[in-house]
Amino acid sequence: MSAILPEEDQDELPTGFTLVGHVAHLNLREGYLRYRSLIATVLIDKNPAVKTVINKIDDVGTASEYRTFNFEVLAGEPNLNVETKEQDCLFRFDYSKVYWNSRLSTEHERLVAKFREGEAVCDAMAGVGPFAVPAGKRSIFVWANDLNPDSYKSLEDAIKRNHVTHFVRPFNEDARTFISHAVDNLLQMTTAGEVIVQLPQETRRSPSGQVPAGKVQKMFRIPRTFGHFVMNLPASALTFLEAFIGVYCGGEGLFEPHTNVKLPMVHAYCFSTKSEDNAEEKIKICAEISDRIQHTITPDTPETEIWDVRDVAPQKRMFCASFRLPAEVAFRNT
Repeated sequence: MSAILPEEDQDELPTGFTLVGHVAHLNLREGYLRYRSLIATVLIDKNPAVKTVINKIDDVGTASEYRTFNFEVLAGEPNLNVETKEQDCLFRFDYSKVYWNSRLSTEHERLVAKFREGEAVCDAMAGVGPFAVPAGKRSIFVWANDLNPDSYKSLEDAIKRNHVTHFVRPFNEDARTFISHAVDNLLQMTTAGEVIVQLPQETRRSPSGQVPAGKVQKMFRIPRTFGHFVMNLPASALTFLEAFIGVYCGGEGLFEPHTNVKLPMVHAYCFSTKSEDNAEEKIKICAEISDRIQHTITPDTPETEIWDVRDVAPQKRMFCASFRLPAEVAFRNT
């Protein structure tokens, strides 16, 4: 870029972009907008994988409640039907109609690694499935929901395309109602009969590799309760926490001390300010969680973690607030 832009405009050269399939997504500062066509042409010329260059012209969520954004095509074909891979899973979607952020791939992988094989997870704001589909690949049962009809269609496609239909179930409703609906659906399904998922047989060979050691068949019993809830809507996820009040009312017998099953973990994404140690931010986030669930949660509460995900603006940071759902909240009679 330094070779093509005037010297007086080289203080903060635009060098980074997000690649989603064949689309390069820019977020140009105002001072560089007059060079946007030139910058886009150079990007396509120097990056063979890039066929289309777009520039975001408003904040995510401004265009609609589905976290989409308005953009302008700077170069290439106006084709935003993309194909991208993450955690060995293939996703296809119209980037103009759904939310996707390639910079969150490490965070997706971090959270999925917390789920255990055979657990049940409720992903209330699943998008096209960056948590749900890789989890399904790891033999984790996921009730995956998104309000956006286009995200729901792409989620359905990803479930089939990545062969996780045994484990991932797609839904298309509001997250506030979905949380309780999913809890009831899972319990009713498993109460009606012993639900077992049986995977296709795999041929295993002896250690020498010469003599077949026979067929191995993996079987999983679907749990009666969720081990985790994921709420990936950082602009407003904390406002949905009221949905957990009384969510397991009358179901005390499903959990400790009556069984060996713990109450679920909740992982809610949110935005806050920035500081060196995030101490102030952790206190503020826990205070809002406490207000929403009407029960005190602090950064020192056991099994509570306020994870620093990434910076999203000079004074804005994304966090993942994880905490064990308190019994006083889950069993409250409302």
